[in-house]
Amino acid sequence: MTRREALAAFASIPLVARMARAAPTAPVAIAKCSSYGAGDVLNAMSAMCDQIGGLGRIVANKTVTVKVNLTGAPSQRINGLAPGRTHYTHPQTVMALCHLLDRAGARRIRIVEGAFGTNGRLEDFLLDSGWNPRALAATAKNVEFENTNVLGKDKRYLRVKVPGGGLIFPAWDLNHSYVETDVFISMAKLKNHATCGVTLSMKNCFGITPASIYGDDAGVDEPNENPTEGRGNSCHAGSRGPSKSAPQELNPSSPRDPGYRMPRITAELASARPIHISFIDGVETVAGGEGPWVGKLRPIAPGVMLMGTNPVATDTVATAIMGYNPRARKGEAPFRDCDNTLLLAESLGVGTADLNRIEVAGVPISKARFPFAS
Repeated sequence: MTRREALAAFASIPLVARMARAAPTAPVAIAKCSSYGAGDVLNAMSAMCDQIGGLGRIVANKTVTVKVNLTGAPSQRINGLAPGRTHYTHPQTVMALCHLLDRAGARRIRIVEGAFGTNGRLEDFLLDSGWNPRALAATAKNVEFENTNVLGKDKRYLRVKVPGGGLIFPAWDLNHSYVETDVFISMAKLKNHATCGVTLSMKNCFGITPASIYGDDAGVDEPNENPTEGRGNSCHAGSRGPSKSAPQELNPSSPRDPGYRMPRITAELASARPIHISFIDGVETVAGGEGPWVGKLRPIAPGVMLMGTNPVATDTVATAIMGYNPRARKGEAPFRDCDNTLLLAESLGVGTADLNRIEVAGVPISKARFPFAS
């Protein structure tokens, strides 16, 4: 085959397929963990860190930002259980991670979240959620907290561009903690999502968008630093745009269907704000949705954790553990009413959603599988 013939053959391959072949991959570690006992969690997480190549090479002498998943209000409970046992990041996993990051030489650790319905201190939100911020801060040197719904400790928002131009937005304005950092970690729960099918390390980062700009009561021209609402109208349904100070939609006539918008926003955020380490907690969680506002949720205990350095690869393995086909198309479980976020992120070159290309360390998928479908 001549060079011209080879180029012609390559050009004939659909763009998504070409991107999928070029998408990066990385090992994903799986560990069994039957309880949130401090020793159980720390031992499981320590083993996974070793299996993905060690934390030191990634975090030594670095600022590390850790995005936890505290979706909804702390008062919202499922069967009266503590949120960490159902739909929130469990505090024991964060304490273990901070200890491991400190041991690996991290210079500074920031715990961040867009605390639902408030512009107050994240520490107060954590207290309401049953956490002990002082105990968490004592696990490592230089632990900070930031509510990223608003400006917080800086005087301006920082803009991140979506490589290739974006799918819904060309760029995003974010709290400084997501940009002025060396390493970004997403700590997610192993859960279904009412709109996106699954919510894992990438979908967790849907919440990095500040409510002051993208919330339902965001400012029209400039950010509203006293937000009290979520992001349903701006990011989910597209019935209003973000504050005019931020980049606006590429195509305001595109579908307003959340099943179209949310997977694309999730994929482009993972491209614009790369995730260096993904951690997914499935020791205890829920099936059927992402939080108490979704009907017919079932508390379950898969007894598993995952960790990886590529979010698409990690979420792909997690989706398989949940009993689903990671490459399922719209209309197939779990993506019955939405596009597949994994494939969209793969098409953007974030990572591979092909299980055949992903090395799994620790417990094999077949031994960790816990079907989420009822």
